[in-house]
Amino acid sequence: MTADKLLSPPRAATPLAPVPGSHLAKRLSILETAASVFCREGYGGTNIDLIAGEAGVSRQTVYNHYRDKETLFRAVVAEVTERSNAGVFATIATFPDHPTDLEAELTEFAVRLSMNCVCSRDGKFLRRLVQNEGARYPELFAAWREDGPGKTWAALAARFARLAHSGHLEIDDPDAAARQFLALNSADLQLTFMLGETPSEHEVRRSSARAVRTFMRAYGRRWTANDAAGRKKSTVQA
Repeated sequence: MTADKLLSPPRAATPLAPVPGSHLAKRLSILETAASVFCREGYGGTNIDLIAGEAGVSRQTVYNHYRDKETLFRAVVAEVTERSNAGVFATIATFPDHPTDLEAELTEFAVRLSMNCVCSRDGKFLRRLVQNEGARYPELFAAWREDGPGKTWAALAARFARLAHSGHLEIDDPDAAARQFLALNSADLQLTFMLGETPSEHEVRRSSARAVRTFMRAYGRRWTANDAAGRKKSTVQA
């Protein structure tokens, strides 16, 4: 299997491009430009005139689509979160629900999660925006917490709950396990992210391998003497 196939989640259907000059095309152009400007200048350093100038539209056009800067900022975060979620859930669909080698398969899943989601353009934008603006404008990210991390945690927790139910893991709180898995998977990459850099695939693989190894020590099934005897008996009978 090639690295490209390994790291790529199932592709979603590509939406039709909006007609140039249409209402939708202008709206998307404003959102894309605003995302770039907010990321570069920060919320406080951005104004409607700057966004309009870089988008190639009039100031009034921006106001016609979005009442003010706060409304536009919330729309940008919602749009990028929705795009990011599409990649996240496509990757979560590749979770090893019926593993034959759980640690190895969970490690490859963790790599895909980092490469496809955390290190994606939208993932980097959201991370930078939250890091730079979250403490100053927490109210602007209230919806993002629920629609972004909240949905990711819930989806991943459901997958870990299934593995616990099937006896692959020992988990009392799947929600906490999901959050810890994600935190461990990016722990070694935090300094790289803080410097605005993108980790290499080698760095991601090393981080994911360490994360899953630690996760398995915490939640991997503990084999009892009876379990070992049963496995030995099954092997002999086979």
